[in-house]
Amino acid sequence: MAQAITDATFEELVLKSDKPVMVDFWAAWCGPCRMVGPIIDEISNEYEGKAVVGKVDVDANQEFAAKYGVRNIPTVLVFKNGEVVGRQVGVAPKKTYADSLDALL
Repeated sequence: MAQAITDATFEELVLKSDKPVMVDFWAAWCGPCRMVGPIIDEISNEYEGKAVVGKVDVDANQEFAAKYGVRNIPTVLVFKNGEVVGRQVGVAPKKTYADSLDALL
């Protein structure tokens, strides 16, 4: 399972990570988010130990969603060394998400 990331833990888990990080910005009421969620969970299991994979509930945690210009959900951002290096807005095939991490490993 992807780990829950909050405004309070974002800096530690995402920006200070020594591994690539994939963050799914989502909300419980968002239909497309419910399609992406299981894909992100699968990727989390497959990349365990190689990358950090997490989810930010934008209803409860708005600080970093706003900071990174997340206006539509689901939005999946990929970070390396604290910088955004990839962005996928909307639903995409699992391979799209996996390829964005593979490029950084």
